[in-house]
Amino acid sequence: MVDLWYLWIVAGMVLAILELFLPGYIFVGSAIGAVVTGLLLWLGIWPAGWMAEGLANALLVFALVSLVVWLGLRRTLGLRKGQVKTWTRDINED
Repeated sequence: MVDLWYLWIVAGMVLAILELFLPGYIFVGSAIGAVVTGLLLWLGIWPAGWMAEGLANALLVFALVSLVVWLGLRRTLGLRKGQVKTWTRDINED
């Protein structure tokens, strides 16, 4: 499992390219999460040994990193004040 660190980075790049075609910060959190997971495995930093025990452990770290990145991006790049459109009248009313 540790020898497959590059697959996580490739998956992150594929998700980043997919984000280019479907903009809206849909895949960017997962892309960064996959790259970070690959880098953790490659560098052998703290959870790498635990992630190498099984795919489920690596997927858990990937999911947690992706969630944290997505929440951080949502907080910094999310909806701006005044961006939400509030409808006061129904289109079918006449």
